[in-house]
Amino acid sequence: MIAPHLVERAVRIALDEDLGLAGDLSALAIPPDQTSQARFLVKAAGVVAGLEVARVASALVDPGVEFEFHFGDGDRVKPGDVVASVSGRTRSLLTAERTALNFLGHLSGIASSTRKLVDLVKGTRAKIVDTRKTTPGLRALEKYAVRCGGGFNHRMGLFDAVMLKDNHLAASPSITEAVARIRAPLGHLVPIEIEITRLEDLEEAIAAGANVVMLDNMSPEQVRQAVTQTQGRVILEASGNLNASTIRAYAETGVDVLSVGAITHSAPNLDISLEFTA
Repeated sequence: MIAPHLVERAVRIALDEDLGLAGDLSALAIPPDQTSQARFLVKAAGVVAGLEVARVASALVDPGVEFEFHFGDGDRVKPGDVVASVSGRTRSLLTAERTALNFLGHLSGIASSTRKLVDLVKGTRAKIVDTRKTTPGLRALEKYAVRCGGGFNHRMGLFDAVMLKDNHLAASPSITEAVARIRAPLGHLVPIEIEITRLEDLEEAIAAGANVVMLDNMSPEQVRQAVTQTQGRVILEASGNLNASTIRAYAETGVDVLSVGAITHSAPNLDISLEFTA
């Protein structure tokens, strides 16, 4: 799950953006005491994620809204499935509608895109992981959606692991020197990942003490060579040019991790609508 305070913070920002200072002007067309029932209807196959976020959106608009789950985050869904139902004041349901659907469709889209890749690498050792290429302010929610789709999370931010990328190394005398500078203040408990773009740097990265080596924009043949050369001495991660067409070829190299930014930054929404039933 996601920490409740992170969900509430994200939803409050979204509602503030939508309501402004004047509130929902369109809802004034509805009598204040009118009540309705509605359902969240799936229109495309995928994996649902963000149901609790949709519930919080309804609750923050009106604590009196009743929200019932019919599916759980991580469940596969198909067109016609009703993932949740809501009932309460009609004005409240209408006011919360777009915010709830924005989160639900977006997070379900991420979960669905992740699941597609996870299914494609089934039977290999490779794990599908996300990156920091996330929507500002929504990282915790988007990385949660990745987990709902069967993927794994890379580091959450700059604070929980070291990752020396091309620009870090370009600004350093060598890989060895860069790692030494990191180890001195941080100690042995902080994991270090080093990104390399050529196989000639693999041995230096391992000798320097990398826990993970990222093979950036290498071909499947190069990744396979790195796996053979490494012989399990370090975790190997492949990144770049990974999509539904290429992911299986990379997974079959024996690499440990496949990191894919597109599952968060380019995932299409899962088509879900809110339909009033009474």
